[in-house]
Amino acid sequence: MKRLAGSLTSRPAWGFFAALYRAAPARALRWWVVLVLRGVLPPVIGVLAGWLIGAITSGRSLGPPLVALAVAFVAAQMVGPLHEAIGYDLGERVATDLNDQLLALTTGPDGVAHLERPDLAGDLSMARDFDLGITGPPLSISMNFIGDGLVLLVAGIVSAGVLAVTGWWQAIVLVLAWASTRWLLRESGVWKDRNTPEVQRAQKLADYSFRLAVDPPAAKEVRLFGLGPWIVERFVDQRRRLYDLQFEATRLREKSTIGALVLVLAANGVVFWTIADRAADGGLTLGATVVAAQAALGVSGIAFGGLSWALDGAAAPVAAIARLGAVMPAAGALTMGAGQPVAPDGLGPEIQFRGVTFGYANGPPVLEGLDLTIPAGRSIAIVGQNGAGKTTLAKLICRLYDPTAGAVVVDGTDLRDLDLAAWRRRVTAVFQDFIRFELTLRENVTTDLSPTEEANDALVTAALTDAGGAGLADLDTPLSKVFPGGTDLSGGQWQRVALARALYQVHAGAGVVLLDEPTAQLDVRGETEIFERVLRATQGRTTILVSHRFSTVRMAELICVLEHGAVIEQGTHAELMALGGRYRTMFELQAARFIEFDDEGEEVTYELLD
Repeated sequence: MKRLAGSLTSRPAWGFFAALYRAAPARALRWWVVLVLRGVLPPVIGVLAGWLIGAITSGRSLGPPLVALAVAFVAAQMVGPLHEAIGYDLGERVATDLNDQLLALTTGPDGVAHLERPDLAGDLSMARDFDLGITGPPLSISMNFIGDGLVLLVAGIVSAGVLAVTGWWQAIVLVLAWASTRWLLRESGVWKDRNTPEVQRAQKLADYSFRLAVDPPAAKEVRLFGLGPWIVERFVDQRRRLYDLQFEATRLREKSTIGALVLVLAANGVVFWTIADRAADGGLTLGATVVAAQAALGVSGIAFGGLSWALDGAAAPVAAIARLGAVMPAAGALTMGAGQPVAPDGLGPEIQFRGVTFGYANGPPVLEGLDLTIPAGRSIAIVGQNGAGKTTLAKLICRLYDPTAGAVVVDGTDLRDLDLAAWRRRVTAVFQDFIRFELTLRENVTTDLSPTEEANDALVTAALTDAGGAGLADLDTPLSKVFPGGTDLSGGQWQRVALARALYQVHAGAGVVLLDEPTAQLDVRGETEIFERVLRATQGRTTILVSHRFSTVRMAELICVLEHGAVIEQGTHAELMALGGRYRTMFELQAARFIEFDDEGEEVTYELLD
């Protein structure tokens, strides 16, 4: 019995109902009250109809039953739309509350491991997309499906009580028969057996084809190469395949469906036969017969139906957020040390990696026993093949993760012992996947997004100039055409804005500059020009550059070659070229020269080799 109670209370549905109350207690209570009223009114109307028929057959006054029936009928017409409005509003508030919880879970931890763990990706996707209509109807819509299903359930229970007055055992038979469908047909509402790898693949392929057809980025090539009919045909084929797979999985449950149908038909046949038999023998009056028949029909509301599917779908994001809440805070947490102060503004510290080992989640080590010294106030370029650990090294410097073993040391102090907020104010970075804020140009550069803070426009302009972004737009121009007077930028222009953001922080006192492929969308000449400006603007700061372009890499004072998470070569460009090792091989494989043309059409050669 204890195990059964535990199984019932652990159902996701209970978590969903708790979420309703947590999001809006008063509205949840009103929703339940109106729901019960909706469920009670149909059996009450049946009883009142029996009263009216009894009054007609016995010659009694028709006024009281007619008035009561009219009141109940009008109430039944009114509570439906009222309940729908309350449910829509409640669904919106629950969705907002769930989104608030997700925001707190994702932004609360100081690190980012909780956002990059593969085992949390499914729950994170469910919690993020649940109200977008992708995995099911938005909660504001689902509330009406759930409400209608619960109304039927309440009506079924009340109808069973009414039927018990005229025949207790008939009520028990129908309740058992209709309730059994919840056990017999439960598997037909379980999606997991139909969500096989084959189904998932068909879903992904169909979604991919759909996105190719409707998303703007693909529109040019779709039309240029005449791919429209092929995409539509592909989408139709994959969607049909998906439906076929789902239908086959549903057919596997036909035996339980037929069994439930036979059981329900038999129970209803017995009950209605006995009601008719008693009415024929005079054991039930005409009014009582009508009440009993209507009540017997109403018991069917107990049956398994759409409520289970709607409730399971609505409860899924609640359960996903609950699971994330149990894992994310610890997964994204960082070790908090003594909180020592950091170096004064503008000073570039020395950064050392002492025997650092690090791997993501339960994966293999990306860095293993890494020893590296980044001199204070100098520039260093980190090169290596994909997967060598270059971006991971940058994440550790930003302290988005803590090392699994070893330590990152800043001016002799373990990074974990420094005040985290103060350290991050001393670090600025441009990552490959930098943010493109749909805000003004000024706000994109300063990241001072509070309306009470005013940016120093002179510093903003200087940062844009250093990044080669002078004249991109007025500082008050929104960088999105969604807003009136807004503008769109190209990929290269956005990259200059991101660089200006980092350089603005340098002017504000940042002493460490991280550039992870900062100019990937610029041509070689533009990249060379920009990086020369960046090096001038970051003089005296500790600058770390991650890049695949050796025309930029060679400008750094030091170059470090990573391979399999360890340093295999380190030195200046000239030293590494003289060494004739991995760096020289990569350098020569990339190119011996780049040839471009100047504004007059004259050939300009950029020598990459000495």
